Amino acid sequence: MLFLGKFVRGIAFAFALAMLCVPYPSWAQQPAKVWRVGYLSTASGPGEAVDALREQLRKLGYVEGRNIAYEYRWAAGRAERVQEMAEELVRLKVDVIVTQTTFVAAAAKRATGTIPIVMASTQDPVGGGVIASLARPGGNVTGVTQNTTETDGKRLEILHEIIPKAIRVASLIWDKSLTKAGFAEQTRAAAEKMGVTLIHQEVGTPDEIRAAFEAMKRQRAQALVVATGPFITSQFKLIANLAAAQHLPVIYNTSINADAGGLMFYGATQTEMHRKAATYVDRILKGAKPADLPVEEPTKYELVVNLKAAKALGLIIPQAVLLRADEVIE
Repeated sequence: MLFLGKFVRGIAFAFALAMLCVPYPSWAQQPAKVWRVGYLSTASGPGEAVDALREQLRKLGYVEGRNIAYEYRWAAGRAERVQEMAEELVRLKVDVIVTQTTFVAAAAKRATGTIPIVMASTQDPVGGGVIASLARPGGNVTGVTQNTTETDGKRLEILHEIIPKAIRVASLIWDKSLTKAGFAEQTRAAAEKMGVTLIHQEVGTPDEIRAAFEAMKRQRAQALVVATGPFITSQFKLIANLAAAQHLPVIYNTSINADAGGLMFYGATQTEMHRKAATYVDRILKGAKPADLPVEEPTKYELVVNLKAAKALGLIIPQAVLLRADEVIE
């Protein structure tokens, strides 16, 4: 028995010695890779849209602190900072860059031709020169687009349905927008169809916004269609105040403006587009190439009507419009 005990102890010692000689990586579990996702926006900080992106990625198995980390860059309305911030994310060697607006996506594309770029929302990426086509984007950019070339005219139609006597309608867009040509073309086409005179205004500074509203007043504008964009978004309060002072009904293409007091919103919501963008991020991190992923358009466009704003303007929203609305703010 003594001999047997020594024999067993000898085997145990030999086994332990052998295990010490085995390289560590072959028997210990390796830590999970932490993917780095850059997020580039002209906003001032995260909101519901970014929360939706992160929530969807969590559902897809990405947990902060375990296998994913975010690098945010907020331009806070200063469009001139976007290019520099895009280049910062490239220097950080993030695995993918998520962008908001066509302008931001274009800046990211100029900064890198290799890091995948996912558009969480754009207006017209083809017209803006960011991708070759929706079906075959090519290069390193893919994602989701509102394709406002189909909705800009629709906004004017909805506005005219509420104010059928409006024969002079203004349109407002950022003068550096990559999609301003498409916006102007679509709104003009809709205006001509309805026999409406369009007062088109392009602005790039707060003073130019004030001057544009003075021009609208001189030309007796009866309503206003506002296009989105980094500069326009940063100046929403000024635009809203000037519109209220002139008693101008306004329709926007971002729901945030209607929630903040604007009369109406028609378009795709940022939250839904960011959820869809999360699926693109997931597919790319799993090996898909952006060039092989067609750009998707929203399957649903929402209409939001602010009755409080309508009352302040002395407007009665037709029942037919209220019945079509996805949300009515009272």
